[in-house]
Amino acid sequence: MTLTGLHLLLTYKCLFECDHCFAWGSPRQSGTMSLRQIEDILEQVADLGTVEWIYFEGGEPFLYQVVLQRSVQTAAAMGFRVGIVSNGYWATTEDDATEWLRPLAGLLQDLSISTDRYHGDRDISEEAENARAAAVALGIPVNFMSVAQPEESDAAQVSGQLPHGTSGVMYRGRAAIALVDRTGRRQWDELTECPHEDFRDPGRMHVDPFGNMHICQGLSMGNLFEEPLAEICAAYEPETHPVIGPLLQGGPAELVRRYDLSHEDGYADACHLCDAARRLLRARFPETLTPDQLYGQLE
Repeated sequence: MTLTGLHLLLTYKCLFECDHCFAWGSPRQSGTMSLRQIEDILEQVADLGTVEWIYFEGGEPFLYQVVLQRSVQTAAAMGFRVGIVSNGYWATTEDDATEWLRPLAGLLQDLSISTDRYHGDRDISEEAENARAAAVALGIPVNFMSVAQPEESDAAQVSGQLPHGTSGVMYRGRAAIALVDRTGRRQWDELTECPHEDFRDPGRMHVDPFGNMHICQGLSMGNLFEEPLAEICAAYEPETHPVIGPLLQGGPAELVRRYDLSHEDGYADACHLCDAARRLLRARFPETLTPDQLYGQLE
């Protein structure tokens, strides 16, 4: 496995509790990285020698602005290309957004702003517009990230593509609970592959505040606070992994068959069935299907 990108979930905490959120972001969430932990992660990534991109996201990383700013400075000084994913809550005016972003000018290669009707009542919020204007003025590359409503996602599958910069709902995380009643269902045994992740050679992964290395949110391949990143990557054998192996051989449906799991007749998509199957398997594979925060168990 050749890792070229690492996304640091700086915190699980967020101002919002969006229905589509993979990470169950919430004001009630726990788990935030310290500067020392981030520095340790970056040192391990540098030793690995293959990673080009470092992203900081959450939750909402700007809730810990000083830690975020210092971490971006450190990553950029080490030669990484750096990005941030944020909901832009801080961009109350263009002038204010400029002050929030000014310390990051010249250091960021990407600022992705999440904005859609899960975050408010507009596809593109006033805060997102302010953040974009400020970023452009400062020379920071910026783009919007949006997720369609379930009805729009269904319509796009039938009639065409979603607008540029917009993706369909993936029914995992909070979406597997909050949004599934607003979409159709497919037979469970038709869901025979993961359409989103390359489990054989993932390329990029997420690390959370507890050190878990997520190949998909809630599916950990090791803990880099307990074992060096280089060793985790070198030891990765997807075909023999108790969860990833079945997913490679027959998708979420194979997880159900392999472990004789109870199931419904239909699911919104492969993510929905995979989420349901993993919940049933957590007691059997607690170190792999972790942490509680990514299964909606908020402290």
